[in-house]
Amino acid sequence: TPVKVVAAGQDQEGNPRFTATHTFTLKRAVTPAFWIATLILLAVYVLIAAEVMHRTLAALLGAALVLFVTYTAGTFDKNYFILSFEDAIHAIDMNVIFLLMGMMIIVGVLKKTGLFQWLAYKSYAAARGNIFVLSFILQIVTAVTSAFLDNVTTMLLLIPVTIEIAVTLKVNPMYLLIPEVFASNVGGTATLIGDPPNILIGSYAKLTFAQFVVNLTLVCTICLIITALWYLWWYKKGYLQADVKDVNRTIAYLKEEYRITNKKLTVMGLGVLAFVIFLFVVHGILHMEPSIAALIGAMILLAISRVDIVEMLEHEVEWPTLVFFIALFMVIAGAEETGLIQMIAEWVLNVSQGNLTIAIIMILWVSAIASAFIDNIPFTATMLPIVLFMNESMGITNNVLWWSLALGACLGGNGTMIGASANVVTVGLAEKAGYHISFLGYMRACWWPMMITVIISMVYLLIAY
Repeated sequence: TPVKVVAAGQDQEGNPRFTATHTFTLKRAVTPAFWIATLILLAVYVLIAAEVMHRTLAALLGAALVLFVTYTAGTFDKNYFILSFEDAIHAIDMNVIFLLMGMMIIVGVLKKTGLFQWLAYKSYAAARGNIFVLSFILQIVTAVTSAFLDNVTTMLLLIPVTIEIAVTLKVNPMYLLIPEVFASNVGGTATLIGDPPNILIGSYAKLTFAQFVVNLTLVCTICLIITALWYLWWYKKGYLQADVKDVNRTIAYLKEEYRITNKKLTVMGLGVLAFVIFLFVVHGILHMEPSIAALIGAMILLAISRVDIVEMLEHEVEWPTLVFFIALFMVIAGAEETGLIQMIAEWVLNVSQGNLTIAIIMILWVSAIASAFIDNIPFTATMLPIVLFMNESMGITNNVLWWSLALGACLGGNGTMIGASANVVTVGLAEKAGYHISFLGYMRACWWPMMITVIISMVYLLIAY
């Protein structure tokens, strides 16, 4: 098709620009900036995966390098210009940052009530010493809790009481903790706020809390039930060795040890949490960002509970996590600005040949396998513009590729001990208490149930969409 230039001139920085008729494409120029941005992104991944340094420091180092190269070499040669400071700031998704901050404050207040430990005690009491029933109940409680609170916090609250129950029953605590953290990641997949990858996806793709629940709850419930039964079979020998002779005495001890310490604060906290969840459900109707709902709930709870806000901000808000997200957004923006993200997206699109079925399977399985070996948060953040490009190129309107990414990233993180933050926290606290599990030992216990959940998700996506 003939292309006619209808206007020509320069932009504010003196670069030539023109306006033309008809659609056309230009061959991408692979500049030094492209290779530098790519190397920085890969280096951040390697540093995080190898645990050479804290992931927040790795991301900050990457962001600093992107800006340093831009304003040194890039000042004298545009081929080295990666990302302007203004674009770096614009790349930070403040909806994600404030949503996480608000929920951290709400959970921080609820932690002071003893509510979560009380739930674990109630699970033991309901099981009446039957460890098979106890394991099943704990998995369900953990999954449901993780759907509304982040799964790292859920595990931090449940690990101590789970270890105490396991010691009382004279079984290895890992027999209860591994099914719990697996259930935590499955339950968190079902909602917008349950798992960090979903928060990223929801904010980037403008998906509502209700859309996540409607599209993912069914498949997550199926995955939860099947994997819960799997673990009852997997740890059968260990469970059969449990000492359940003095059940009533143990129940009495746990009842005394894990009580709700502040009933008034519990009622206020649950009331505010219910209000926030209601706002999450209707935020699409109100055109309100989820972060606004979380922040207003957090501020109301702080105001009515009279909790020390300085202590809350210092100890309950996970600033390293928030700074990690901020820096990571900048690093990925550098890769996107130089063309890496679009190049990957075009490759995926070419491999799938525009076939929706192939695209669903590719995104789901690539996300699952990758998230098992690298932290699913940076992986998801990198995949966001790729999936958006595929959605727009293929004209997809039912969000199925977003659900493929969510299921792959969240469920795939279950495959190894480094796949999700909750896994790392669980293994770390268990080792601190004297219960070690190796990387391969964890993988043996989790890889096949992870694969089962991904297969279930694939079948669900192909049938439903």
